[in-house]
Amino acid sequence: MKIIIINSAEVPIYEQIMNQIKSAILAGELKEGDILPSVRGLAKDLNVSVITTRKAYDSLEAEGFTINMMGKGSFVAPQNMELLRETRLMEIEKKLTAILDYAKPVGISGEDLKNFIDVLLREE
Repeated sequence: MKIIIINSAEVPIYEQIMNQIKSAILAGELKEGDILPSVRGLAKDLNVSVITTRKAYDSLEAEGFTINMMGKGSFVAPQNMELLRETRLMEIEKKLTAILDYAKPVGISGEDLKNFIDVLLREE
């Protein structure tokens, strides 16, 4: 698993770490029981604070993606795919709402956005 941090991004670094680990779990790159890099090791590899990495790991555990075992590390938790799907749908809803808010002031309609999505889906 490779994590790429973009320092100029609007997304906080801990969230970038968290999102990339989540994506790896959802894509099956990381499987139930796989151990994640240590907090200190990952912080060193990414050249970020241990506190930042700890926050990402704690958030992953709070969302049910990992299990943190004191003294042993963080492991990929058994996944409830229905719960993960629901979580992803909620994230998509937030992003689509932001897109609608971004499009409205310049006259881009919901229908325009639907057409745009249809074009993107056809290109896949």
